[in-house]
Formats: sequence, C-alpha cells, structure tokens
Amino acid sequence: MTTCRYGDVVLVAFPFTNLQAIKKRPAVIISSLSYQQTKPDFILMAITSQLKKELSIGEYILQDWQYAGLLKPSMIKPLITTLEQNKIVRNMGQLSNTDRKMLDTIIQTILGN
Repeated sequence: MTTCRYGDVVLVAFPFTNLQAIKKRPAVIISSLSYQQTKPDFILMAITSQLKKELSIGEYILQDWQYAGLLKPSMIKPLITTLEQNKIVRNMGQLSNTDRKMLDTIIQTILGN
C-alpha cells in the first residue's frame, strides 16, 4: 500500500468527467491519513499544465510547481475523483506550504461546509 499524505503530488490515470476515457496526469492527494487507513482509496484533485489567463472558481496556479515535482508551470483544477491506492503510478513531490494553504481554500470554496 502506498503511503501518501494530504498535499502530496502523484501521477495517476485520472478519469475524464464523462467517465469515457482516462489521462495520465498529476494530481494532489486531498484525503487524510485517517481516511486512507480505513479505506482502500485516495481522494485526489487534478493538476494540469494547461494554464488559463483568467481562472474560474476552484482553479489555482501553483506558485512552487517545481517543489511539487512538476515539469512545467501547472494549476489545480476543481476536478475531484476517488481512486484505489494501487492506481498511483508514482509519487512526484508535495505542495509547498503556500500552495497547501491555497488548496485548503479551494476545497473550502468548492465544497463549503
């Protein structure tokens, strides 16, 4: 079983929202360790290198993308999925403290409470 923490960046086969195809892409773990210890999966948000000039709700351009193990400037997309833990291709890195704080804000914005 892969050990990943909230804010870790991993490479996975991420499903499209229509569930008709998948694309290997980086994603950020948003599930907690306690969740992962009781479930066979991770909850993740997509990361893309297709940057936009104008961001919409739930999107954020990573400030420290190299620290996260990404090859080029990237952004978090508000696409959330759940995948089995064995679907992780590899660990890439982790979000910086600055980017993790923004991830917290994004999750609060798109999910509310």
